[in-house]
Formats: sequence, structure tokens, C-alpha cells
Amino acid sequence: MTIQDLSFPVLPEVRAGTPGRWPATAVFFLNGLTLSTYIVRMPSLKDQHQLSDGQLGAIGVLFAVSALTCMQFVGPLVARVGSRPVLRASLLVMPVMLVLVGVVGGPIGLAAAVTVLGAVHGVTDAAMNAHAVTVERLGARPILNGCHAAWSLSAVIASLATGVLAHRGVPVTVHFTVAAAVLLAGGLALGPLLLPAAADRLAPSARICEQPADSRSCAPAPGDRHPGWRDGWSRTVIALGLTGTAIMVCEGAALGWGPIFVHESRGGSLSLAAAAFTAYTAGETGGRLVGDRATMRAGAPLVFRIGALVAACGLAVVLVGPGPALTVGFAVMGLGASVLIPLTFSAVGARGASADGTGTATLVSRLTTFTYAGILLGPAMIGWTAELVGLTWTLAGLVPVLFCLALLTRLPDQRS
Repeated sequence: MTIQDLSFPVLPEVRAGTPGRWPATAVFFLNGLTLSTYIVRMPSLKDQHQLSDGQLGAIGVLFAVSALTCMQFVGPLVARVGSRPVLRASLLVMPVMLVLVGVVGGPIGLAAAVTVLGAVHGVTDAAMNAHAVTVERLGARPILNGCHAAWSLSAVIASLATGVLAHRGVPVTVHFTVAAAVLLAGGLALGPLLLPAAADRLAPSARICEQPADSRSCAPAPGDRHPGWRDGWSRTVIALGLTGTAIMVCEGAALGWGPIFVHESRGGSLSLAAAAFTAYTAGETGGRLVGDRATMRAGAPLVFRIGALVAACGLAVVLVGPGPALTVGFAVMGLGASVLIPLTFSAVGARGASADGTGTATLVSRLTTFTYAGILLGPAMIGWTAELVGLTWTLAGLVPVLFCLALLTRLPDQRS
């Protein structure tokens, strides 16, 4: 199906020359900057409210549960009203909630504010991926790697800014207020630049005609009906979702347990452990910056397969290589893993083009649920397994997981 096959005029905003790539990428950057600002200030919030480890963990669970719950309803909501109205609202609410997290008093107030922040983040996360998939399909070129690269870059910026501000003793309240003002201005400026709500209905739920001029020859595409929160759990989506979960477990292992492995299992210094984290994120960001171009040239299936194999080799170097090679191994692993999640989202978008009535936004929200579950469960699962067999063997078990992803995952080649 092409844009010209649609039974109603294509809006100027979604013509091939103006696919909305950079506004979609900017949404990822703003969302990542908001969430990363909160995450890197968690130690300060813990001290400010005198929280125990258990209380801080419980607040994190509230954030995650509210985000996962809201994700279930984003797909049907986007199918009804479009992703732009949802994102314009959430990009304005998230900075406000960031300020509230900084100013509320007491653990209960903090828990309530963080819960709402998690809910809005869940809405934003699912809607921005759905919007990016729509941009990608209407523009007939991959953009998901670049979008996720913007998210990674925002995390680096947030961590560097927080380090400087914390060193100078800037209170959390001041930090969050200033950051929220910047984010609010960015959201206000970005909102009108996003693709119109009709763009989401152009893909794939538009009416398709044999003769576009004759509306009587048009039959409603399956996606014309409004999906509900129970829709979208097809075998294909579940298979891709489990793939996404496995990818995020591996990423959680690298980011959450990699530095611990370097320091405790390999006897590296704390600075080397920190360098391992930096090397992984640098490799991942670099890979995502070139991932879209590689996908256009070689196709998603080959890029995914090579990426998973490279990630497996990088992890193997981490496990058996000499001390100086640890950071190189993490960088190689990050480089290979960088393209896996963006390509999985693109595959769900392609599935949406021929879905049986659920629509792209709903399918993307389902995948987001799986990936988010991997982020949450991965570090815990690794910790529990490490208690039984040791961290080295636990991480070694992820090497065949990556090889299986390379061999078993089936992605569509979307090149025209």
C-alpha cells in the first residue's frame, strides 16, 4: 500500500518530503531527558526524604506498575484520537510532575508524585514509539534507531548535568524546576510540529480503494474498527514481545550488573567499572546513529542478525578477555545490541500494516509492555540466578540467548 492508494487526500504534513522525522526524534529526547533527570537524582531524593532501601524500592515498583498499566490503554487511545494529541498533553504534564516530585514532602507525597510520573511516562513511551512507527512507514525509511539514539544521548546529558549540579550543591527542587521549565518550553514548541492525528489513521487503518475516485468501491480496512485494551495479543506480537523482553534482559545485565561484574568478579577498579558502563552506552549510541542507514542498505533481518551476533561476541570478550579488554567488550556489546530494540519496534509497525483490526498503535503499546517488563524483571532475575550459580555463569548464559535471537528472530525486510 502506498500513500497514493488511500481513499482520501494525503495531508501536506505527511507527504514523503516532510515525514516528521526530526520532531519524532525530539520527542524521544525530551522524554529521555525528563526520566533520566529523575533517575540520576534518586540518591538525592533518598537522602532528602530519609528513605530506606526498601522504601525506595517500593516507590520504584509503584512507578513501574503505573507505567505498565497505562501502556495497556495507550494503543486504543491513539487509534481513536491520534498520537499527536496524546503526546502534546503528556509532554506538558511530565515536566509538571517532575517539579512535584522535587517539592512534595514526606515519603507518601513522593510515592504519589512518582506514581503519577510513572503513569504519564508510560503513556508517553508507548505513544512516542507509535508516532515514530507511523513516521517511519509514511516516510518509507527507518528512523527508530535515530529516535532511540536521541533517548540515549539525553541520558548522557542528564547524568553530566546532574553531576555538575550535585557537585555545586544545587538542591533537587531547584534542579527539577529549572529542568521542567526547559522541558515545558520544548514540549510547547514541539507539539505543533508532530504529524497530525490523521496520520495515525493513514497507517494502517485507512480505507483502501481499487479506484480512489469512487468511494463506493472502497472497503474498510481491518483497522477501521476501534481496538480495545484486550486486542493486539496475536502470536506474532507475542513472539516479537518475547524477543524484546530477552533483549532488554541482556541490556539490563550490561548496564545494571556489568560494572558489578567488572569490580567484584574480575577485580577491576571502581574507575574501570564506571568505564564499562560508559563504554556500553557509547557503543549503543554510536550504533543507533548509523543503524537506520545500515537498515536501508542491508535490510532489517540482516542488520538484526549481525547486531545480535556482535553483541554476543562482545559479551564473550567481557567474560573471558584480559582486564584491558573489558571496556572494549562492553563497547562491542553495546554496538551490537543498539539496533535490536529499534528494529523490533519497526517489525511491529510492519505487522500493523496488515494487522487484523488492531492497528499499529495498539501493537506498539503491546510490545512496549514486553520491553518494559524486561527492563524491570531483567536485573532482578540476574541477581536471583547469580545467587545460585554466580554472576559469571549467569552472564555467560546470556551469550547463547543472543545467539538464539540472531538465529530464530524473523523480521520483515521493509526495503522497497
